[in-house]
Amino acid sequence: MTLSTDSDLKQALEAVIVPGFGLALGRLGRLRQVQLENGRALVEAEIGVPAAGISDELLRELRRVTTAQAGISDADVRISQRITAHGVQRNLKPLAEVRNIVAVASGKGGVGKSTTAVNIALALAADGAAVGILDADIYGPSQPLMLGLTGQRPTSEDGKTMNPLQAHGLQVMSIGFLIDADQPMVWRGPMVTSALNQLLQQTRWSDLDYLIVDMPPGTGDIQLTLSQQVPVSGAVIVTTPQDIALLDAKKGLQMFRKVSVPVLGIVENMSTHVCSHCGHEEPLFGSGGGRRMAEEYGVTLLGQVPLDMSIREQTDSGTPTVVAAPASVQAGAYRTIARNMAAALALQGRDYSRRFPNIVVEDS
Repeated sequence: MTLSTDSDLKQALEAVIVPGFGLALGRLGRLRQVQLENGRALVEAEIGVPAAGISDELLRELRRVTTAQAGISDADVRISQRITAHGVQRNLKPLAEVRNIVAVASGKGGVGKSTTAVNIALALAADGAAVGILDADIYGPSQPLMLGLTGQRPTSEDGKTMNPLQAHGLQVMSIGFLIDADQPMVWRGPMVTSALNQLLQQTRWSDLDYLIVDMPPGTGDIQLTLSQQVPVSGAVIVTTPQDIALLDAKKGLQMFRKVSVPVLGIVENMSTHVCSHCGHEEPLFGSGGGRRMAEEYGVTLLGQVPLDMSIREQTDSGTPTVVAAPASVQAGAYRTIARNMAAALALQGRDYSRRFPNIVVEDS
């Protein structure tokens, strides 16, 4: 019998498929340590995606693969999680306390973008990530209602910065916390972008792996300016399957590409409806539109969310689906989307700008 070497074991472990992500460990993480001694193996794996929901299953698989190697009778396997920062637009600098900003956008309103954004954020948090959500829809902020924070106000210790509010494990900021719920925002574009930059820069975010930005709908001047001024690591496009929504979603995708923001994938919302009485399934808004768009533009279809009354009821009550009914089919769809999004981001290039000091040239 030929005994396994460290390199044999490393190769076998790197090929292990990470549960819930469908990608090999060697692509989503790295092996920090692999040692063999007297039939005993020590393995330390580091994964670059939120892993709390799948860590036990992954641990069992890594231990099984390790002990299956020739000459190994015992295995000490450990897993750690480390979400790294990824690159942003070249002319922008990442936020100090935020590793990755992900914009959730749609070409038009009414496709469930805000509901999708908050459930993605909650799914990432449930998998062990530190997550914040910024409600960038200045004209129609909805996150205060969706997260049960209506009427609350952020605090400030210095009069210059604000502490984010907390809900279901998320750090949250919205213009809705600073104005009355029925107050219309009759602002022109420059005022809107200035307000958003203040919310982003003057909020005291604390060590976030992901900041999900719920973008305003559309692809006009405001959306373009925001995508140019916010240091974004990637974008998610939300659409319904119907052709009229896809037309606008395609414009949103192209907008991000024009400003060098990678599109991590597409979410097809309201993909199908299952009758709560008879169980009949019917694609009310058409079928396959999100998949066709993903194939046309060479991006990933992150997932499909059914049209279900419970999603609306749960977000209206301030407890979105992922926390209100974590075992439901709908919550499972959001978890799949969040994991696919995190994987797409993990496969991108890392940001190394934080390692270098700022260089200032002064006249002597």
